[in-house]
Amino acid sequence: MPPLRRTVKCKDFVLCGLGLMAALSPCIAAATLGEPESSVQADAAQVKGSIKSTSRVNYRLHEIQLPSGTAVREFAGPDGTVFAVAWNGPSMPNLRQTLGRYFDGYVAGAKANRLGHHRLSIQQSDLVIQSGGHMRAFSGLAYLPMAVPAGMNLADLR
Repeated sequence: MPPLRRTVKCKDFVLCGLGLMAALSPCIAAATLGEPESSVQADAAQVKGSIKSTSRVNYRLHEIQLPSGTAVREFAGPDGTVFAVAWNGPSMPNLRQTLGRYFDGYVAGAKANRLGHHRLSIQQSDLVIQSGGHMRAFSGLAYLPMAVPAGMNLADLR
């Protein structure tokens, strides 16, 4: 008699992926959206990632290269607050850590604003999140519209 085979289907790719990431990658972290930029250095050390920081006209960009190959870009305004995070690479960063207090809004928005199995767009007055991809090719962006420095082009957040 052949062994039984079970097929598991996930109808909500975003939430299943989110749960899987939270369970399997608790060590992947980044500075938290809306929090002080001082956490960037500590987070890079915690994940054994390399960090490159660049000052721009009205913000600072910190790029952490995670051992997994994923790059996490953190944007801090003149006041020292992380106003945006972006990522791309073969794996997702730990979004619970990266989004901090905005994570619950992400989960709620993921249920309501899915654009298909591989894309998500949430646009609220205090939070914008765009995320998409598939295995080994994830990318995303989260930012606080009210905290974006005046005169900054949002295209620079990619």
